[in-house]
Amino acid sequence: MADADWAADEVVRRYGDVPICLVGMGMGARAALLAAGHSAVSLVLAIAPWLQSQEATLSPDPVKHMAGRQVLVVHGSNDEHTDPELSYRLVERAKKINSTVCRFEVHTDGHRLDQHRQEVYALAADFALGSLFDQDYARPLADALAAPPPLGLQMPLAAGFGSSLRR
Repeated sequence: MADADWAADEVVRRYGDVPICLVGMGMGARAALLAAGHSAVSLVLAIAPWLQSQEATLSPDPVKHMAGRQVLVVHGSNDEHTDPELSYRLVERAKKINSTVCRFEVHTDGHRLDQHRQEVYALAADFALGSLFDQDYARPLADALAAPPPLGLQMPLAAGFGSSLRR
């Protein structure tokens, strides 16, 4: 998290007031989620985030600092390295204070999301471009952001997503 905060500070120092998108996978996704409170961060993309279970700690990972940020979490349902249930619980808590939070499940895929990598890349690009440049999102992403829990937090990432978006 300290590295993500440093990087955000560096972007602000070099480029001024520009929106920042933090992207991470695994432990990097957790760092991105935790650093979402930086004043320059506008959006966070967390892929297969490593999160601590509430049972292992005194309290769950915080979510209040995500208010006002657009947050997308993507997790494989067969992830054996990071727990998809924990990312669901995190976004469930975050959605209560922030309507622009959603989560996609990549069914039958593991931690590295190898089976549906192109779909994950297309979803990530759609999220970042739509958020940073105020463009329309692809229908599944727009639906996930608009849907109340649990629908927008368990959105399946369809095989072939983004194939019509590729240029």
